[in-house]
Amino acid sequence: MLLKQGVLVFMSFMKQGKIIIVALALVEIVAAATVVVAVVVLVVVVVVVVVVVVVVVAVVVIVVAMVVVVVILVVVIVAVVVEVVVVVVIVAAVVVVI
Repeated sequence: MLLKQGVLVFMSFMKQGKIIIVALALVEIVAAATVVVAVVVLVVVVVVVVVVVVVVVAVVVIVVAMVVVVVILVVVIVAVVVEVVVVVVIVAAVVVVI
């Protein structure tokens, strides 16, 4: 008896189109959830890309700083060599004059 009533209620709902409305509402809920998941995935991807870009920029800055340090060291070494040459020339000139 209860099952028969349930079937009759289901048929009456179906005749009124309420089952279709419920199904469409479920489809809308699934579509909205899909959009939310897609937005979350997009935000995660953007954050990962930003982190990667920041790391790459940091590595580039470190490499440029190392190159600058090497250039400064080369300039200092050249200056010391020039200074030694100047001192040697001055000592040689003094020796020649004496």
